[in-house]
Amino acid sequence: MERKLKMRVLIAKPGLGGHDRRAKQIAQGLKEQGFEVVFTGLRQTPSQIVDAALLHEVDAVGLSLPDSAQADLAKQVQALLQSQGIMDVVLLGFGSIREEDVPALRQAGLEAVFPVGASVDDMADFLRRRCAMSGSY
Repeated sequence: MERKLKMRVLIAKPGLGGHDRRAKQIAQGLKEQGFEVVFTGLRQTPSQIVDAALLHEVDAVGLSLPDSAQADLAKQVQALLQSQGIMDVVLLGFGSIREEDVPALRQAGLEAVFPVGASVDDMADFLRRRCAMSGSY
C-alpha cells in the first residue's frame, strides 16, 4: 500500500446551520500547517460526510458544531463510519462549543473536542500525535 505524504482531513459543517466562517478558518489553518484538507461546505448530512470521507480516504473528520445540541449528528457520523468498517478515522469536533458541552460531545463519539478559544495549532498537534500513535505516520 502506498503511503500518503500528508495527513488528509475532511472538514464538514453538518446540519442546517448557515455559518461556516470557523470551519473555513480551521480548513485554511490546517492547510498552512501542512495538512491536506477537503472542505465539504454547508448543510451536510451525516451520510454525505461519510461518503466524502470514503471518497477522499481521509485520516480524520472534523465536524463544525455550535454546541452539544448537535451531538446526535456526531453519533450518526460515527455510526455510519463504523458501518462502513472505517474504524481508524479520527472524529473530532470544533466550533463555538462551550466547555460544559464537551462531555456530551465526547460521549457522542468525538475523540477530541476543540471548544471556543482552541487554536488551529491545538488541533494540528492533536492530529499529529493521534496519527503517530496509530502508526499511520
